[in-house]
Amino acid sequence: MPLFRAPSALQQSLGLLILRIAVGAVFINHGYAKLFKFGFAGVTGAFTQMGVPVPGVMGPFVALLEFFGGIALVIGLLTRLFALGFTIDMLVAILLVQLNKGFSGFELEFTLMCASLALVFTGVGLYSVDGQIAGRRDAGGPSGLRT
Repeated sequence: MPLFRAPSALQQSLGLLILRIAVGAVFINHGYAKLFKFGFAGVTGAFTQMGVPVPGVMGPFVALLEFFGGIALVIGLLTRLFALGFTIDMLVAILLVQLNKGFSGFELEFTLMCASLALVFTGVGLYSVDGQIAGRRDAGGPSGLRT
C-alpha cells in the first residue's frame, strides 16, 4: 500500500467502518449511562442544572439519540441523519456546558463532533446497511456507491 496514493474504494470503506464503530461505541456508552444508570429523571435533572433549554424533552431525546443512534452508526443505518444529530449534540454540549473549561475541557466533544461531521459529508462506505441498500439500487453495483 503506497503511502502517497489515493485510497481504493475498499480502503475508504474500511476506514469509514472503523470510524463508525469507534464513534458509535462512544455514543452507545454515553447513551447507555443516560438511559440505564441515570434514567430520564436523572438526565433531565442534570440537563436542568447545566442550563439546557427544555431539559424534560432534551434530556430523554439526547439519551435515546446517543444510545440508539450509536447502534445505528455502528451498523451503518441512516448514518448521515444520526451523524448530523451527533454533530449538533456535541456542538450544543460544547457551547452550553464545556466551553468555559477551555479546549482541554471539550476535546472529546470536539473530536466526536468533527468525526460525526466527517460522516455527514462522506457517507458510510460499502460495509454498512446504508451501503448495502444503496448498492442494490445502483445498477452499476457498489462501485458507484454514494451513500
